[in-house]
Amino acid sequence: MRQHPHRPLIVALFAIVPWLAPPAAAAAPPARGAETSITVKVGEPVNINTAGVKELMRLEGMSRRVAERIVRYREARGPFQQPEELRRVEGIGHGLWERNRSRIVVK
Repeated sequence: MRQHPHRPLIVALFAIVPWLAPPAAAAAPPARGAETSITVKVGEPVNINTAGVKELMRLEGMSRRVAERIVRYREARGPFQQPEELRRVEGIGHGLWERNRSRIVVK
């Protein structure tokens, strides 16, 4: 039986590939100050007038940087009157708003 002329190359390639890809566990942690987000169970309301940065980060897709902007916005302009006012904060786009609108409350 005749072997395929590229068989040795193919065998060598399959032997080398596992060594080229770094293991998933060796991935570097995020750089200090890098944006990270935390998600928790959907359904817990978040009062945007009293929530701190960590509580705001409970919203799906909310980064620390955007949560800090919300707190600064609120401190500079006073409490939000309607949940929709949150859209005025830089970084609160359509997607972030739509994923969380049912959880955002103003009290």
